[in-house]
Amino acid sequence: MNNVIADSTPVLPQDDPLIIAGRRFHSRLLTGTGKFKDLAETQAATEAAGAEIVTVAIRRTNIGQTPGAPNLLDVLPRSRYTLLPNTAGCYTAEEAIRTCRLARELLDGHALTKLEVLGDAKTLFPDVVATLKAAEVLIHEGFEVMVYTNDDPIIAKVLEDMGCVAVMPLAAPIGSGLGIRNPYNIRSIIENAKVPIIVDAGVGTASDAAIAMELGCAGVLMNTAIAGARHPVLMASAMKKAVAAGREAFLAGRIPRKRYASASSPLDGTFF
Repeated sequence: MNNVIADSTPVLPQDDPLIIAGRRFHSRLLTGTGKFKDLAETQAATEAAGAEIVTVAIRRTNIGQTPGAPNLLDVLPRSRYTLLPNTAGCYTAEEAIRTCRLARELLDGHALTKLEVLGDAKTLFPDVVATLKAAEVLIHEGFEVMVYTNDDPIIAKVLEDMGCVAVMPLAAPIGSGLGIRNPYNIRSIIENAKVPIIVDAGVGTASDAAIAMELGCAGVLMNTAIAGARHPVLMASAMKKAVAAGREAFLAGRIPRKRYASASSPLDGTFF
C-alpha cells in the first residue's frame, strides 16, 4: 500500500498515485475548508495546495442546505474536487451517523466520508469507543469511511479490519501545531496496514508534513496549519512541496543513521 519496492525499480511521482476506495489521486495533501477568512481565501489556498480531496464540516459549512447563503461549492466545485464530508464537532456516535446520512442526502448519494467522534471539547482527542460504534454502522450502510483516530496501532488495525478505507491517526492534538509527537507509533501503524494511513491533526509547518511522508504515510490532511498561518496561500504552497518531497525521500530510501562519520570521498582505491 505504501509502494515500498525493490531498490532497482525507482518509482516516479507520476507512477505513484494515492488510491482510496479504488479512486486514484495525484496529490497526497488533503486540505480542510474551515477557518479561512472568506471563500476567496479558501479557494486560493486550496489551489495553491494542489489538493484534490477537501474536507467539509457538514455541521458548519453551507453546501446547499442554506439557500441564499454563500456556498462552498461555488468556489470548490465537485467537478474539480472530491468532497470529503466530515463529522467535525460530533461528540457521540449517533451525531456522527446522522451527519453522514445528511451529507449523503445533500451530495446525491456520496459515500466517501471522514468519521470523527470527539471525546471532549478541551483536548479534541477522539472517543475511540464511539468511533468504533459509528464506523460499524456506517460501513454496514455502505459508507466508505476514512476514520480519524488516535495513534494506537491496535485500534488502527481494528478499524482497518472493520472495513475502513483509510485510517487517519493524529500526529498531535487538533490545531496544536506540535508536529508528530510519536513517530514510532505512526510507523508501526503503517507497517501493519493494507489501507492508506493518512496523518490527520497536529501538523504545524512544512517540515512536519515532510516527516510524516518520510515515515511512509500515504498522505497528510491539514486545515489549521494552512488557514491559521500568517499567509495561508503561501503556507499552502509550502505544504504542497513538503508532502511531495517527503514522499520522494521515502521512496528513495534514506541512508542509515550512524554514530560516526563516513567520508563522502573515501581513500580506498585511490592512486596515492
